[in-house]
Amino acid sequence: MRVDSDTGDFQRFQRHGRPTADGHVDSACAVQSRYARKRKRMLVTIHDIETRAGFASPKKPTPEPDSLPTFSSEGKRFRVVTNDTVVLPCDVINPGIYVLAWKKGIAVLTAGNTKVSPDERIRLVDGNNLEIRDIQTNDAGNYVCQIATMKPREISHTVEILVPSRIKSVSSGGTIDTKKDSLIKLNCEADGNPVPNITWTRKNNVLPNGERNMTGDTYIIQSATRHDAGVYICTAYNSVGQPAEQTITVNILYPPEIRVERVWVHSGEGNEALLVCIVNAEPLAEVSWYRDTLKLDTNERRITEVRGSRHTLIVRKVQASDFGNYSCVADNVVGKTRAYVELSGKPNPVKINSNKNGRHQNNYNISWSVDSYTPIEEFKLYYRKVPLPDESPSDSQTQYQWPKPPLGAQKEHEDFPGGPIYGYNSMRNEWNDVILPAVPSEQYTHRMSYNIRGLDTASEYEAKVMAKNRFGWTPMSDVFTFTTSATPEIEVELRDFSSTSSINGFNRRSYNIIACVFFTALYLAFGTNV
Repeated sequence: MRVDSDTGDFQRFQRHGRPTADGHVDSACAVQSRYARKRKRMLVTIHDIETRAGFASPKKPTPEPDSLPTFSSEGKRFRVVTNDTVVLPCDVINPGIYVLAWKKGIAVLTAGNTKVSPDERIRLVDGNNLEIRDIQTNDAGNYVCQIATMKPREISHTVEILVPSRIKSVSSGGTIDTKKDSLIKLNCEADGNPVPNITWTRKNNVLPNGERNMTGDTYIIQSATRHDAGVYICTAYNSVGQPAEQTITVNILYPPEIRVERVWVHSGEGNEALLVCIVNAEPLAEVSWYRDTLKLDTNERRITEVRGSRHTLIVRKVQASDFGNYSCVADNVVGKTRAYVELSGKPNPVKINSNKNGRHQNNYNISWSVDSYTPIEEFKLYYRKVPLPDESPSDSQTQYQWPKPPLGAQKEHEDFPGGPIYGYNSMRNEWNDVILPAVPSEQYTHRMSYNIRGLDTASEYEAKVMAKNRFGWTPMSDVFTFTTSATPEIEVELRDFSSTSSINGFNRRSYNIIACVFFTALYLAFGTNV
């Protein structure tokens, strides 16, 4: 009852204190201190009474070390992909009455068979193993399985979350528009666990440096050209799941660039002519066709055709008035470009197709061909001996002679089909020229040959040819080089002794040699009887 009285006093004067015999009031702290000392003396007295009466429980003995529970599993590192399930083992030998608990940091997940964590993804399976379903990145960390012995025993598992690669961002949202000659920097930012490697490739093409791929967060193109435009692919991969990809489209803005398929186009009256310009531009250019300075409109004889970058002006049933200079003009917001094409009725350039090594010592048979819709009227052949290095007369010194030679220099050659042949040596240069009338022909390809005489033995010569139709002369052909033979050609001839006519292809000198050999053989065989 005293305890209750003291307790009541303590509660009554806890805040206000209590009066003493001399009239002072003790503080609440003083009252609390006296109460604690009294309670301790009371508890000691009660314990002594219970012990003497035999009511107190004897002290429990401390278990021996060999009877304590032990772990049969060891701590491990688990690498788990997000959204997968992981089971952390905790196998205990001789668990006894001890409680087993799972903790992560200071958070208790389970205690005994009771799940403490409110997370529905966590549960105990197969005894004391901890299962975590639908793994997320925040599940990474250390998980401890602990046995509540006097000195707690535990094992720890580390859970590492493997995150597939993910591309967070790329340059300019995936599209870059820049001008020609600019510096282009392609960036690709990705994350994942482990940190992914980033590889650059180009769709349907190699990279501008010629390689198939490059690694790194950034790919740089120095001084971009139109050929650097295209779709670039950033690929991030860390061996977890599937690679992540994102594309960057690079557009190089530049003024039109024109390549003429043929700057000189040959045609003939009544035929069809195709004038072609290959136009590249970004953005796409608008292409127009001009005849001299006049912009051309399409009609039934003149149409335009566009296939990709190929722009074609088609002239049907060509007339003589259609021959002349044309141009294609390409225009976009960056600039404007013009390229020229000539439509001509003149013959194509001559092609010399002889064997470069002559069979004869002092003459050479040169042959050539030329394409022309209009009949060829005549040819002009130029030839000369190749100058020695210290001579070296230049072509610029050559003065080409036209069909009418100067007075006194004219020399008629052997008869040639189609008319006489004229030629002379110019005293002002080393070129010899020969005017050759063409053999009438309706063929598109005209062929001609000429036997050049009076050449030096074992010498090197140059030749070139021009052709003319009613629309004019061709440009000069490429220079053709040939050599004369160093040895005479061996010729064999037979003669029918019963006839005075010679067989084609044999000469009198060969006959005389054979006859001499024949009669010498008879003399040696039959002696004077012959």
